[in-house]
Amino acid sequence: MEIKENTPIVVYDNQCYLCVKFARFVDFFARGKMTMVGHYSDFGTKIRNEILDESALDMFWFIDEKIAYGGRAALFPLVKSIFSKKIKNVSTMKVDENCQQDCKTVKAVFLRSSSLLTNSRKIDL
Repeated sequence: MEIKENTPIVVYDNQCYLCVKFARFVDFFARGKMTMVGHYSDFGTKIRNEILDESALDMFWFIDEKIAYGGRAALFPLVKSIFSKKIKNVSTMKVDENCQQDCKTVKAVFLRSSSLLTNSRKIDL
């Protein structure tokens, strides 16, 4: 399965300016150890169809070998993976940006931040 081979994976909203900035921040600190995938890319659509549920577009996701973590539940495993010494995967995918929303406003920052803290989900693989 192509998805399991590319773990750890961070799935983010590649049509949102703030989410793209967050993904670039994660990619920088992870030093290429994670595969960065946009929700609206071909691989992101495949992940949503095979692993995630209907709440997939409501939050970012961190996927490891065993569990897909969404939103607030993904923060600790993401940070833990960033600081892990284990280098399993070197990502060659680039963070793609296709902002089509008005997401540079104060209201958008507040809504995205509150969405991160209120949404939480775990899916066993």
